[in-house]
Amino acid sequence: MRTTKIVFIGAGSACFGKDLFNDIFLSEELRGSTLSLVDIDRENLERMYNLAVKMNEVTGAGLKIERTVERRDVLSDAEFVVNSAAIDRINLWKHDFEIPKKYGIRHAFGENGGPGALFFTMRTIPMIMDFARDMEELCPNAYFFNFSNPESRIILALARYTKIKSLGLCHGLYFMTEIIGRILGMDEENIEVWGAGINHFQWLTEIKDKDGNNLYPLLHEKNKTYKPSYEPLSRKLFEVFGLYPTCGDSHSAEYVPYGYESGEDGCDFDEHLEEVEEITKEIADITAGTRPVKLEYSGERAVDAITGIMNNKKDIIEAGIVYNNGAITNLPFDAAVEVPVMVDATGIHPVTVGDLPSGIARLLTTQIGVQQMAVEAAIHGSKELAMQALLIDPVVNSTNAAKLLLNELWEINKPYIRSCL
Repeated sequence: MRTTKIVFIGAGSACFGKDLFNDIFLSEELRGSTLSLVDIDRENLERMYNLAVKMNEVTGAGLKIERTVERRDVLSDAEFVVNSAAIDRINLWKHDFEIPKKYGIRHAFGENGGPGALFFTMRTIPMIMDFARDMEELCPNAYFFNFSNPESRIILALARYTKIKSLGLCHGLYFMTEIIGRILGMDEENIEVWGAGINHFQWLTEIKDKDGNNLYPLLHEKNKTYKPSYEPLSRKLFEVFGLYPTCGDSHSAEYVPYGYESGEDGCDFDEHLEEVEEITKEIADITAGTRPVKLEYSGERAVDAITGIMNNKKDIIEAGIVYNNGAITNLPFDAAVEVPVMVDATGIHPVTVGDLPSGIARLLTTQIGVQQMAVEAAIHGSKELAMQALLIDPVVNSTNAAKLLLNELWEINKPYIRSCL
């Protein structure tokens, strides 16, 4: 049986790490492979290493498991690198959200769109480029699977400035069957969706039942009478543009100047921290032997992508973030888009979607311009380009506010901003 080596950067992440471990240790095709865990937080790394060892023992998967704080020590023979690293995620994200609001910017969530996303980009791209430069030197043929936000901007930077083969993966499309099922009054298990667009702002090109019947006519009818408080922004965009957007109001709202109409509360940071604490406690109990190991598939697609390439399976991954290069024909070639992809022994192959409806393409093109400028600002470590990125963002409504938030967030993020050239 063919084996491989997977390097997992940001392995100390309790939430994502546990999900990835589930999929790896349940995979028959990865038995006997090597899993190298990398994180600069030694305590978190040790916790997740102990969990991996326990899962390996329970499943009999026979993986070789190693851990290190120095990624260069394990990259040299890697075939796949999975990334979920983020810099002080919750604390800095809270600043990204709250500081623009202080200066009168009405925005939502502050992660992948709007002024918050600019600074997520500014501090994250240099870190990602360091990973890529090491890969170019030590494992130039390896695939880089990214789960860190802001996904579109990371994939665009990698495509523009590195030779690394990269794919962004996100579960946003997969929970759309639940949202659509609620409106339709149908079991989500009987619904299938396909989408195309940009990350966290795909549009459902097809909604069908398991017999292949088009559910869009029924959705138009049900949408008129379903309770108005449920996903109001997404449903209004559906009424106007004709396709249903992903992946819920909190994400769609980031990209449009009227997104605040769906709510301005952003992420519940305390709730997120509580979730992390709960999962951390669960992991501690599992490794201590006071709670049984219960593995179940996460619904993420990293392992499917890995095994599809390893074993030339020609698998379809329903949603992957890739360099456009014509996959969506009426969006700029120089963009990161989210479309279905096929994976086989020769690599990652985006499915050509063709044109999106004209209005949707124009809406996305506006945001692509913001992403392109943000990537340039991050790559050059440029405050001047960062200001330009703010002033072409439709969410930003004031030059004075832009300048004030730029100065404040720049100082907070200064330790992480630098030229990557």
